[in-house]
Amino acid sequence: MRRVLILVVLLLCGCNLRQGALTPIPTPDVPHIEFRYPLNNSSVIEGSELTLELLATDAGAGVARVELLVDDLPHQEGKPQVSPAVATFTVTMNWLAQGVGQHSFTALAYRQDGAASPPAMIIVEVLPAPVTGD
Repeated sequence: MRRVLILVVLLLCGCNLRQGALTPIPTPDVPHIEFRYPLNNSSVIEGSELTLELLATDAGAGVARVELLVDDLPHQEGKPQVSPAVATFTVTMNWLAQGVGQHSFTALAYRQDGAASPPAMIIVEVLPAPVTGD
């Protein structure tokens, strides 16, 4: 009888531990941002203007601002014009392609309370401008 009781207790404990191990950990409710254009690993000619399109979403409090960094330095910021925060925000930003080589673009979406999205990042390669003969 005692062995059966110990076996039942061990089985119940094992079930509880196993159930706890399978319980998903909730992810924080934060905004989301993605690059719509250009695609990662795109190329652009030095001296030309690159147009970037970003899509930020937040089903909770809404997106209040989007920040774009180029090579980890602040470049441009966008805010919704219709209200202080919106559930879906598409913003277009421009960058003058300077410096031959790879450049990183990082985007973040923020709520009014300062909660930030995980960063979205792409790499763009700036190619040398073609040499023209005089």
